[in-house]
Amino acid sequence: MSALDDLLQKQKPRVQAVLNILLEAPYFYKSDHEEHYHFLRRHQREFASFFEESFGWQLVADPKCARLYKETWYNDRITPGNRDLFNFTRRDECLAFMLLLEFFEHKLEEESASIEEPDNIRFRFGDLLLFTRDRFLELFPEQPDGYAEEDVRKILRPVMPQLEKYRFLLKLDPPDDEKVAPDDTIYECLPALWHYSVQRISRPLDETPAPQPPAP
Repeated sequence: MSALDDLLQKQKPRVQAVLNILLEAPYFYKSDHEEHYHFLRRHQREFASFFEESFGWQLVADPKCARLYKETWYNDRITPGNRDLFNFTRRDECLAFMLLLEFFEHKLEEESASIEEPDNIRFRFGDLLLFTRDRFLELFPEQPDGYAEEDVRKILRPVMPQLEKYRFLLKLDPPDDEKVAPDDTIYECLPALWHYSVQRISRPLDETPAPQPPAP
């Protein structure tokens, strides 16, 4: 009998709830259900062992976010185009996501924030827009006319809803009696962003990765 089997016998409803939540969305946030999240963290070893031994999946969790990482896709008849996955195919949209990670890293440094803090980073859309525009101009200095502010706004327009859909960002609605300009819209960085290696993925995009030492 596995450790999770023993836990299932003793606390079946809570185990079932955690398993379902982990499979219902790419990320399980502490804010989704604090009681179930604390239960998962308390018994993380049992849950991780179950997923590893049964499916070959890795359970990744920190103080705010848990996710399952599946390395291999077994059904070859379901092509990548038919999978509901977070993915950008256009170059500028891919770069925009990378630059969001750079922006996130910048905000973490600016606010000396850590994953342990209860509140998530928030930002104005206009600040992200200007940061992204400036970085595009640094990356493509020979194309200044192609990355003016309105051009970058068009690049971000389809990106932001995808970041909301896959729960990287949360758009905060203003009070009912208040009108907010698009650039003043407030977004909250959700904990899934911590699960991307910001230092590695958002390194300067024009920088060549350092060569790896040969295997011993």
